[in-house]
Amino acid sequence: MVGASTLLLAACSTGGADTAAPAASSAATGSATGSATAPSGASSGAAAASGAEIAKLADVPVGQATSVTFDGQELLVAQPTAGTVVAFSSVCPHQGCAVAFAKTDFACPCHGSTFELATGDVTHGPAQKGLTAVKVAVSGDTIVAA
Repeated sequence: MVGASTLLLAACSTGGADTAAPAASSAATGSATGSATAPSGASSGAAAASGAEIAKLADVPVGQATSVTFDGQELLVAQPTAGTVVAFSSVCPHQGCAVAFAKTDFACPCHGSTFELATGDVTHGPAQKGLTAVKVAVSGDTIVAA
């Protein structure tokens, strides 16, 4: 793949607090028309070329998410509503544990933080900021880097 990136995972430890300020919505969304938008301040975790395939739309059911490896990074790709896709780094902003899809949202098994499916925003701490958004779009039946 073009533009390899390095993913650093921090080990979870006991004690200590996450001191980051709460973040605004960090979702990067794509629609069936292939456009992608991101709120100001949202960042892209993947460095791959725009248009590179991330997953097939059919592999991400509406209202659910799946985990994929893209450009050396573990991503959570969701389709909150039909034709709208979002993607986030699976690294918990609290202490670096791997976040996973859990029925209706994303959950960190290490300390119990949960994140909203469509936006990646924190719904339950101890994490104080949302998941890092990755810009994606829909091109035909494929989810691509935007």
